[in-house]
Amino acid sequence: MKKLLIIFCLFLAACSPSAEPPVSVAAGGAGAAPQAPMTAAVMAKFNNSCAMCHISGVAFAPRLGVAEDWQPRLAQGRDVLLAHTLEGFNKMPPLGYCMSCERSDFVALIDYMAGESE
Repeated sequence: MKKLLIIFCLFLAACSPSAEPPVSVAAGGAGAAPQAPMTAAVMAKFNNSCAMCHISGVAFAPRLGVAEDWQPRLAQGRDVLLAHTLEGFNKMPPLGYCMSCERSDFVALIDYMAGESE
């Protein structure tokens, strides 16, 4: 029973909110800055939340690095892509299951998945 309680407490500690404010479309003004850095931490966020749909294209998600999937979306502009990511769009839920992502993480993830990151 003690072990279960310890595991539960560790789980709650890992899920506690960060000190940074939640992401919102209004935060940051008119648009997303292109080429946000793709760090190991952001890549881990991709693996934990984005990959489940964007590797195989589940529910018509644009596939990782597949230009023809991303071209029509990129043509709408980065502001629209970011808004769809934050607010949800079609089958994609708000924040795309990445509750720990910040605005800059989403910009980096979009660039990475669209094949536009350095």
